[in-house]
Order: sequence, then C-alpha cells, then structure tokens
Amino acid sequence: MKQELDKLKFWPKVVQVIPTEEYGVYAYFNDGSVRLFDVKPLIKQGTVFEPLSDIDYFKSKLAVINDTVAWDIGGFRDPRKCIDLDPFVIFEQPAVDDPLSNELMVAEKLVGYKLNKPKT
Repeated sequence: MKQELDKLKFWPKVVQVIPTEEYGVYAYFNDGSVRLFDVKPLIKQGTVFEPLSDIDYFKSKLAVINDTVAWDIGGFRDPRKCIDLDPFVIFEQPAVDDPLSNELMVAEKLVGYKLNKPKT
C-alpha cells in the first residue's frame, strides 16, 4: 500500500521525460508517478517558449536538467542556457498511466517472453 506523501517535506524531482507529438511532456517523478504536462499554451510568439514551436526542436532539445523538465537550448546541459519548468507546477498535474508500459507489453508479445520493466 502506498503511503501518502508529506507535501510539506516532499520535493518533486523529475527523473525522466518523454515528449508527445502534441507538445506535451510525460514527466517521471522521484515518487514513481508520471504526470502529463501540456506545454502548448506556453508556446507563444515573443515569449521564451517561442523556439519550441517547431515540434522537432521541442522533442530534440527536451531533457532533465536540475531535476526538472527543461529544453537544452545551449546544447551543453548548461542550466543558464535552458528553458525549464517549475517541478512543483508539473507535479500538480494529475498522475497518468506510464506511456511506456503499453510499449513494453507490445514488445513482450513480439519477442514472446516477459521483459524487465525499466525503473522509473
């Protein structure tokens, strides 16, 4: 049985990110939960998020930097040259099913045996 988190002491940290084709990000947290954050409303002309309007750029620059969702604009994982999101804001989104769990099931059917699930 999962114990309720003490939200006064818990500091959410992003450990893995997966982009979607619709400008969303699946963020995997250090408590084992997965949250889906819609970035599309932030991507507006004249804002810091404008470069992310190209979906290929959005996906290729997505990274985990400083324990949160970030886009590595500078290319050297420099926190001063990235666009990042507050992990608390992302963590406020409702938890969702792990999108990779379906891919794992498909892969198991293809190979015909049980695979080890990646740790999140």
